[in-house]
Amino acid sequence: MAAKKKAAKKKTIRRTTLRSSKGTKLYAVRAADGTFKDIQTYKRAHSADIRKSAKAEVTKKAAKKKAPAKKKAPARKKAAAKKK
Repeated sequence: MAAKKKAAKKKTIRRTTLRSSKGTKLYAVRAADGTFKDIQTYKRAHSADIRKSAKAEVTKKAAKKKAPAKKKAPARKKAAAKKK
């Protein structure tokens, strides 16, 4: 029996937004049984998310750099204003 390869697809982690007693915004990740697995400050987690780039975005940027630049047509000169 041949082993089948399954595409490794990373699940996005769902986070619950909470507030601490001081009013700081928090992200809480829950485990399957409902207990808190990880708690982070919103500021720290959000900045980490922004630093990460999606694979599609990275490959898109790389493809853009490799593509030859199109030559632009020379700009037209504007007609001189009429004198009265």
